[in-house]
Amino acid sequence: MLRYGLYAAVAIYVVVTLATLPIDWDRVSDGLTRAQRIFNGAFPPSFERAGLLVDGFMESLKIAILATVGGILLSVPLAFMAAGNIAAKPIYLLGRGIIIVARSFHPVIVAIIFVKAVGFGPFAGALTLVVYSVGFVAKLLAERIEEIDFGQVEAMRSAGAGFIATLAYAVMPQIMPRLVGLGIYQLDSNLRASAVVGIVGAGGIGATLANAFGRYDYDFALAITMVIVGVILLSEAASGFIRKRIA
Repeated sequence: MLRYGLYAAVAIYVVVTLATLPIDWDRVSDGLTRAQRIFNGAFPPSFERAGLLVDGFMESLKIAILATVGGILLSVPLAFMAAGNIAAKPIYLLGRGIIIVARSFHPVIVAIIFVKAVGFGPFAGALTLVVYSVGFVAKLLAERIEEIDFGQVEAMRSAGAGFIATLAYAVMPQIMPRLVGLGIYQLDSNLRASAVVGIVGAGGIGATLANAFGRYDYDFALAITMVIVGVILLSEAASGFIRKRIA
């Protein structure tokens, strides 16, 4: 009985929501006509400007690699700060606070901020994805640090090892497989995200796609979209294969 009541409540909520949303059905009808015009102009896709497409993709790849490396370099010390079994309480709260802030905003919002701060181009995209990487990698790495076998840490401390030596020889070997896996996954994720943040001016293939739509070159835009999907499928397959190998 409770299950059917829940189904009815969800159905009523959906109906009420659709009824109260300010939807302009005339505009929706016009939008379908415009969408048809876009699709008609997109087929067949045009690869005549393949050089421009390759340049945009290579810029996205550079942004993704730079952001992944920078994000991991920042995430490792931040993860140690945010691990409750390693850091003192004030440091732990600071580390967790930084991670929460990094995870609070969508990459597009962060990209808009950096575009306003440093201007259009790949540098804004790289900074955006560094923040995006830190929010993801540091959180999961901190959780992995909190799950380590603490006996190794106590053994190092009882032998008189300092804090840095304990982290290097008792903690890092235990979290290294997770760190490598996170790095590979984040590179794949940053490659996808670079296509999105580029639409707001943060460089990469997304900027090329936005320019194509701005010039009404729908056939070239479809070619760019096909390349983005193909590259992401290949990177997903490659990253999945590598993660299985190191698991």
